[in-house]
Amino acid sequence: MAYFLISLANRENLDLCIDFAMAGFTNSINGAWTFVEINEGDYISFLYGAKAHNLYLVEKKTAFKNANELPPWPPVTFQTSGRTYYFPFRLFLKPVREFKEPLIRTEFAYIANNLLQRGGYRKTHFQADQTTLQSVSQMGTLFDGAYRTFDSAPYESFNLSFTKNKTLVRNPEVLKFQEFILQSAIRQHLNKSENLQRLLSPLNVKLPPESLEILGEKALSEGHVDLLIKESVPLGKSKQILVEIKTGSSSKKDVDQLKEYVDEVGDECAGGILIASKFSKKIKEYAQENRISLVAYNIPLDFDTLVTFEQISERLQLAPAIT
Repeated sequence: MAYFLISLANRENLDLCIDFAMAGFTNSINGAWTFVEINEGDYISFLYGAKAHNLYLVEKKTAFKNANELPPWPPVTFQTSGRTYYFPFRLFLKPVREFKEPLIRTEFAYIANNLLQRGGYRKTHFQADQTTLQSVSQMGTLFDGAYRTFDSAPYESFNLSFTKNKTLVRNPEVLKFQEFILQSAIRQHLNKSENLQRLLSPLNVKLPPESLEILGEKALSEGHVDLLIKESVPLGKSKQILVEIKTGSSSKKDVDQLKEYVDEVGDECAGGILIASKFSKKIKEYAQENRISLVAYNIPLDFDTLVTFEQISERLQLAPAIT
């Protein structure tokens, strides 16, 4: 299971989320990204006004057609772009604990550091580590109230799909396949111990997969790494593996970027892994010189048609790129 904080733009939306025990994400690629990132059985809290609000278990996920007509959130039009967004991607939640806690608490150090490095929210969601989840599971009080039920029966749902064929894009049901969708698929692929073990074996990392957790984007002083693999219960040192992901071919710049991240983390970094579709001979030699491991991904699906996120994560293949 994973734990996420979902950022909200205004108090009205927060109140509606709490009132209905439901989270909604916009008809945009960022909204779809958040929707595929969070699974049934995960935990979430709401993030607003530099405070974490409540703890919820995700019971169900649904994408609704014609969501511009669905309560409880009204469509939002942004003045700068003139675009109107609504909320087709929904999480149905079970309230677990009630609290409203500031992020300055030491228990939120992982998330607070991520926000500080980013210079603010500027993101729909943030994944926290297991230590944070353990802490919030003891905050506040057990939920002992009531919430309003959203009746989804009259509304039709759809299966979210992705494509590389621009002519097939039909927001919000079919969206363009982008790098952070691949990142999410790889993270979920690696949540299976056998897949994680295969990835780490060439690194000679002597850590059992069950002792590790895979976290989404982690901010650093020079940018952010796409995936962070770390010990879920560190003792003394917090051993970490940094993973950078590219949808196409890799470049020397990608190796340099990951090497900077590895150097920044320092002695606690057990290695850096660059994942891409393919690598030239020169890049393989350059990565070896810089002690960066290369892994090629393959997804045997036809992206000129429609593919679901489940198909992407299930068919995904990772293999070391041999020099």
